[in-house]
Amino acid sequence: MIEQEVKLEFESAEAARRAVTDAGGRLDVTRRLLDDRLFDTVDEHLRRSHSALRIRRDQARAILTFKGPLQSSPVKSREEIETEIGDAAVGEAILASLGFRQWFRAEKYREEYALGTSRIAVDETPIGVFVEIEGDPEDIERVTRQLGRRPEDYRLESYPRLYIAWCEARGITPRDMLFGPRP
Repeated sequence: MIEQEVKLEFESAEAARRAVTDAGGRLDVTRRLLDDRLFDTVDEHLRRSHSALRIRRDQARAILTFKGPLQSSPVKSREEIETEIGDAAVGEAILASLGFRQWFRAEKYREEYALGTSRIAVDETPIGVFVEIEGDPEDIERVTRQLGRRPEDYRLESYPRLYIAWCEARGITPRDMLFGPRP
């Protein structure tokens, strides 16, 4: 499957929720904490190929995801293959046995909305609030405009890239993107 998405930065979770609901978004999945752990080989094969391997903890669920390299598109487009697994810790142990190691961990509070054929997430992260719109490029642009934004506002970076840039702008050594006291 090809995942197509953009992020839009908002000043607060309240402003993001208001924009989404004013546009007609219907709350589909309530707010909860997601814990994402990214894995790679010691030689960083996946990162060098602009791919990602993730285990996501979403309450009692554990989801294994592979994301391929970016494809040419006005939105962030890439192959995404994912499946639910029984136990995140067991999945991580299997990946470790295969030579993968965790290189990044990120937390975010997410709630999800439906708006037409698009999926919208309001993500509260340690570095700010983002609305992620997933759909085809035309739907993404339509929803973007309904939210009072323009395609020039698209953020196509991954959360690890956004976090690293955020840290660099503040002179902080990037570690994991977790809630709690900042270094």
